[in-house]
Amino acid sequence: MQTTQTAFPGLGRPFDEMKRISRILELTHMIAVRPNRYLRRDLASRFEISERTIQKDLDIIRNGMKLSLMHSRDGYFFEEMPILPALQYTFSEALALLLAVRTAQQISGIGTGELAAAVARLEALFPSEFGSLLKQAVHQPATSVPREHRQQMLALLHAALAGNRKVRMTYKTSSRDGALSERVVRPYHIQLHVRSWHLIAYCELRNEVRMFKVDRIEEAALTDKSYSIPEAFNVEEYIGNAWGIVRGTEAKTEEVTLHFDDEAGRWVSEEFWHHSQSVELHPDGGVLFRVQIPVTPEFVHWVLYYGARVEVLEPGWLRDRVAEEHGKAAKIYQ
Repeated sequence: MQTTQTAFPGLGRPFDEMKRISRILELTHMIAVRPNRYLRRDLASRFEISERTIQKDLDIIRNGMKLSLMHSRDGYFFEEMPILPALQYTFSEALALLLAVRTAQQISGIGTGELAAAVARLEALFPSEFGSLLKQAVHQPATSVPREHRQQMLALLHAALAGNRKVRMTYKTSSRDGALSERVVRPYHIQLHVRSWHLIAYCELRNEVRMFKVDRIEEAALTDKSYSIPEAFNVEEYIGNAWGIVRGTEAKTEEVTLHFDDEAGRWVSEEFWHHSQSVELHPDGGVLFRVQIPVTPEFVHWVLYYGARVEVLEPGWLRDRVAEEHGKAAKIYQ
């Protein structure tokens, strides 16, 4: 049986290898951006693995990647980082790279000053006419949809936005039977959310602006008919006050108050979740998180994700709902 050699000794199966390499690269980025911030226990807690495993990752950074990783009482830091030589790109290569970098800006935890500077430098390479389009450029997350098909759909939709051309597509609805419908749409925007992303477009079949999950587009083709995006259209106004990307809820807006423990609170407080959020840090490391939203199933799932690390304080009905869901889960293991 043939075995595949790896640059990082000790790595196991392909999936585990990919997961660990991804973690090592993220570790390198975290330490480079925020030196003297993370101790080994902090990193182990961040990735939910043992300190022994983190130490092995740090050894790879120091010995395998030959980076001058040091540590102090406050945390790890690099004594110096290599200066990379300048690169030259073709137009298509630079555009592909810019779209990928702008994708990274949407991913939790990667919105750093260095990334913003990289985006600015890349955007400066393009003619001024590309400015408005590049600002709308959106980015593809990993999903279970075959990568080739997803890339085809994304490329076509970006071409439609660039040329203001209508798209004829076959779309699989979210109904249980997954019925297919034929429709012509006018793309307005592509919106990333969590690990999937959505097309916001005017649907000529329904005569209104609608949101389509890109992964449900079975087939699509550009038409020779053009369109223009109304000047009054605004993505933020279209999505409204919803948590995430779910629209059309009839639930009233309520103030939600959550208390996160020190571990979960550290990560929650560093991210932007909603324009109405407020964060209050407590001396014990806990976080009081407030947000004014219509409470949707999507938000309830977000709260449940943090398990025992979060407590719902208000509203009372949401506290009862979350407690009920945790009770159901506990019964499964009894």
